[in-house]
Amino acid sequence: MSQILNEKLGKLTKDEQHLWALRHTAEHILHQAVKDLYPSILLAMGPATDEGFYFDFDHSPKGKTPVKISDEDLPRIEKRMQEIIDANLPMIREEVAPDEAAKLFAGNPYKMEWIDEIKKRGEKVTIYWTGEPHQPGSMVDLCGGPHVKSTGEVRAFKLLSVAGAYWHGSEKNKMLTRIYGTCFPSKKELDEHLHNLEEAKKRDHRKLGKELGLFVFSDLVGAGLPLLTPKGATIRRILERFIVDEELRRGYQHVVTPPLAKVDLYRTSGHYPYYKDTMYPPMKVDDDELILRPMTCPHHFMLYKSQSRSYRDLPVRFAEISPQFRYEKSGELTGLMRVRMFTLTDAHIITPPKKAKAEVLAVLDLIDYINKCFGLVKGTDYRYRLSLGDRKDNKKYYKDDAAWDKAESVLREVLVESNAPFFEAPNEAAFYGPKIDVQMKNVSGKEETAFTVQYDFVMPKRFDLTYIDSDGKEKQPVVVHRASMGALERTMAFLIEHYAGAFPLWLAPIQAVVIPIAERHNDGAQMIVDALKAAGIRVESDTRSEPMQAKVRDHTLQKVPYLAIIGDREIENKTVSVRKRGMRELQALALSDFIAQLVHEIEQKTN
Repeated sequence: MSQILNEKLGKLTKDEQHLWALRHTAEHILHQAVKDLYPSILLAMGPATDEGFYFDFDHSPKGKTPVKISDEDLPRIEKRMQEIIDANLPMIREEVAPDEAAKLFAGNPYKMEWIDEIKKRGEKVTIYWTGEPHQPGSMVDLCGGPHVKSTGEVRAFKLLSVAGAYWHGSEKNKMLTRIYGTCFPSKKELDEHLHNLEEAKKRDHRKLGKELGLFVFSDLVGAGLPLLTPKGATIRRILERFIVDEELRRGYQHVVTPPLAKVDLYRTSGHYPYYKDTMYPPMKVDDDELILRPMTCPHHFMLYKSQSRSYRDLPVRFAEISPQFRYEKSGELTGLMRVRMFTLTDAHIITPPKKAKAEVLAVLDLIDYINKCFGLVKGTDYRYRLSLGDRKDNKKYYKDDAAWDKAESVLREVLVESNAPFFEAPNEAAFYGPKIDVQMKNVSGKEETAFTVQYDFVMPKRFDLTYIDSDGKEKQPVVVHRASMGALERTMAFLIEHYAGAFPLWLAPIQAVVIPIAERHNDGAQMIVDALKAAGIRVESDTRSEPMQAKVRDHTLQKVPYLAIIGDREIENKTVSVRKRGMRELQALALSDFIAQLVHEIEQKTN
């Protein structure tokens, strides 16, 4: 079993470990069923995952007729899997020498690659048999486990989809067939999960983004580089203005720094050796090597160092809406969630150590306020993870035990004193200090790290950041790295899914549409549009020569919060007939009352 898997399983509860073993066993049942039905295919690899399991198959091995497996074939594969489950075959573990393993998997280049790696490490090979070893109907695979005792323990499973996947995730390698599935201890849990998956499909930000006209991609522009439409750009602009205004109110100083820098800047910070595989290649410009920045902190440190600082000046809170660049493999790009250029709501607080606790408390207060404005409930929609360092891991973590102890103590005290729901995770810290991760639940119920608050005692040393204290002596500050809203692109994706595209009024790209019933009402509709625009409302008028009902249907599908319908009666009574999203009945309002209602709802950020 790999060290990474050992570490992962070590963090799981007993029930979670059992679930992992069930899913791992289901994955073996899957590849045995596929091999039974399609003997010419080659088994590549597949793990259990946090959501279920998958396995990759080479459907067109050299010298064999290619096999096409699609979603339509899944019921047939499931039937064969059920037969293997009903047979209650034992799961038997063996350790063999690499040469013996090579005989078992001769002719399979995928297995031989793994065996060669194990042989180089001088280790034995762990294999698992499904069924009695070397007996008819049994199956063997390279595997470190764990598994349940027999196939009969797998009672509730479902195959989900078929997709293409490159070997090792690299487009330079062969495209394989990947089958996804999931497994739970009970049918009830499986049914709940499948329901959540269906809901997640409806809310998928890629699907809704296209239907609502929020963003597009272009092959000519490049993968992982989204183009925001006017509607999408409006949402981003609202988010950006919201966070900048709020941060300015809270004492941040917004700055602008270049999105590229000399490679030497990142060598000084230590990021280059740690992250160079996810950075873009350096560009030779005159006598310098420049690189697109993967983070902003070194730029802010240079701003800090541009003048001498006194304890009276601290804390300094530099914030920036910061474009950053990370190399993501093409197979990992996902709509707005995983992109190659993102914009971080970034900030770095440079503070005397004695003020660090208060600054982190203020950061959590800001995060809680933002999430409240989005309608997110602390403890339900998100919680905090205290990510700690390993004192024994000098390769991954900066060696300074006392500093680690102090930093972790500060973050723990903040979480306890603020009554924040949190849990602790060993060996998850940044290399320069512990952090508080904001763990958000997505529409599938899965928890993901949205952004972090990091306590950094390393960068001040590397960049020689100092201030003159009240005793006249030069001292070193600490740095609190934080992202108040994370990456704007990822936040947009999360909010699209959270609201299912039905944004609250303050975030909606189009807040109201005025619909004239007939052409003779167009002038009256325009007067209403002008009045709403004057009040700062994002409004449009639909003067298409379509029936009113068709217009209402179209804008309802576009999830516009308010429709204002105007006809003869409305013009005569100087009112508008208002239909609120989700409501069927119309409400007759004076125009001034309608405007007041919209303005109040926007100001209150009602969800």
